[in-house]
Amino acid sequence: MNNPLSRREFIQTSALLIGTQTLAAQNETTPPHHGAIVGHGKFQYRVDKLWCKADREKNPVKDCHEMVQCRDGRLFLITNLKQNNVLTFTPDGKLVDAWSLGLGGGHGLSIHLEDQTEYLYLTDTSGRVIKTTLEGKPVLELPHATKCGAYAEKEPYSPTETAIAPNGDIYVADGYGSQFILRFDRNGSFLDKFGGKSTQPTNPGKFIQAHGVAIDLRGPQPLLVCTERVRNEFNWFTLAGQFVRGVYLPGAYVSRPVIRGNHLYSGVCFGAKQDDYRMWQGRGFVTILDENNKVVSNPGGQPPLYEEGRLKPMLQDAPVFNNCHDVCVDSQGDLYVCQWNSGNVYPYKLHRIS
Repeated sequence: MNNPLSRREFIQTSALLIGTQTLAAQNETTPPHHGAIVGHGKFQYRVDKLWCKADREKNPVKDCHEMVQCRDGRLFLITNLKQNNVLTFTPDGKLVDAWSLGLGGGHGLSIHLEDQTEYLYLTDTSGRVIKTTLEGKPVLELPHATKCGAYAEKEPYSPTETAIAPNGDIYVADGYGSQFILRFDRNGSFLDKFGGKSTQPTNPGKFIQAHGVAIDLRGPQPLLVCTERVRNEFNWFTLAGQFVRGVYLPGAYVSRPVIRGNHLYSGVCFGAKQDDYRMWQGRGFVTILDENNKVVSNPGGQPPLYEEGRLKPMLQDAPVFNNCHDVCVDSQGDLYVCQWNSGNVYPYKLHRIS
């Protein structure tokens, strides 16, 4: 004869079953690697793939290209959906604003403080660079390269990024076009250019893909640091365009450089495979360099390894990310990773734990 369960045993058993079912349901809806710990040394992070609280029906994304933070803590994301160019978030993932300039190639997003007012610089790969208020009101548009004397009429121009110097000069990376860095003054007048297209394995001062730019203020004089993505390099130039130095990151097809404190951060959009260092999609991670250009952490990637002072090829460790197009570092040291061609996902947040 079967012994009936006591009331207490019934409640305990029911609670256990409910808890198990709830956990199973959570496991079915929680993305892979959510909650994982990534990174190395003093730069380790907890992955939060559910950070964004936007309504996907109202504010969808295609490619999350770049992200910046303003002084009051708000985060601005640029996408390449015409109806949904810029989304604004709080650090806890709440969507607080959304606006569009109708850009179908929204790619680069920079922020600059000018006379105590912050402005955004939106770069569209169709050939437009637009300066706006934080609310999306245009205040300046740079002339097209073929309309201001920078390029001949039929030279390709497809800009990807801007950086603003301390004096207000605007540097534009023509990363998908003719591979020049163009310089404009703060009023939008063309000044000069440097760089140009190269097909050589090494050719300091010229580019195969000048994907991103940033102003580096960590040294005795401001420098412009430029991404040479196809060559797995960052290159530094004077603000007049003279080549200063470069750093090689084998296996890492890096996106734009992001300077925060003494460190340089970058999303690795494409990565290598073991013994196959071509540009592979789905192999992205984040890389962090110190002030001496030494890699100190690779969140989502394998630990950086140096042998006799030379960096070994860097590879993805686990598929936490697909194609990391940008990383934003907030005022607390947390990271936000934007991805290209990765299933229309919103940015992931990496909460710093060390």
